[in-house]
Amino acid sequence: MKIAILGLGSFGSNMAKTLYDRGHEVLSIDRDKDKIDNAKDFTSQAVHAEASDKKTLEALGVQEMDVVIVSLGHELGSVLTVLYLRELGVKRIIAKALNEDHGKILNLVGATEVVYPEKEMAIHTALRLISPNVLDSLGLISGISIQEIAPAPERFIGRSLRQLDLRNKLGIQVLAVRELVPKLAVFVPQADFVIKASDILIVMGDEKSLKKIHSD
Repeated sequence: MKIAILGLGSFGSNMAKTLYDRGHEVLSIDRDKDKIDNAKDFTSQAVHAEASDKKTLEALGVQEMDVVIVSLGHELGSVLTVLYLRELGVKRIIAKALNEDHGKILNLVGATEVVYPEKEMAIHTALRLISPNVLDSLGLISGISIQEIAPAPERFIGRSLRQLDLRNKLGIQVLAVRELVPKLAVFVPQADFVIKASDILIVMGDEKSLKKIHSD
């Protein structure tokens, strides 16, 4: 996949590193020369330029990219950049929003997806604070989430999924179990699967049910 990342702040540079490490072709653009120099080790092409300039974007061929990620630190610049990308015919534009109003404008001018890194990290940290056995969480749609949880000893360990009966009792589906001893993953485990202290459960359900599983 060919991906352009406009803006190499913390969010943009970490996106670039992750995508590049996974074998994708990454073009990075930033007006800060030091950031571009640092990015040469984890991008296919790092360009020192103004990412919110339409002629520059067109000259660099961003219209041919599969995805363009807008990660600029100023609201007006990111809004104009999304608008230019839409005019250039970019089909998938992911834009970082600094706040809710900024996100609404980004949607209006053509972003196909808006992300709120600070908000999402705050929610993620808060969930881990109030539910210590939640290791990770991914929000889906209509209040449905996927969570990676450590089993609560008094209720899970040594019991089978059939005995727990999470689907019928709480409406929670166990999608997979990540076993640490031995180290392997079991997708859609059978009802007779017995949970060990070292297992990590990947479960899906609505927020109310997932909250209950940590409190019951």
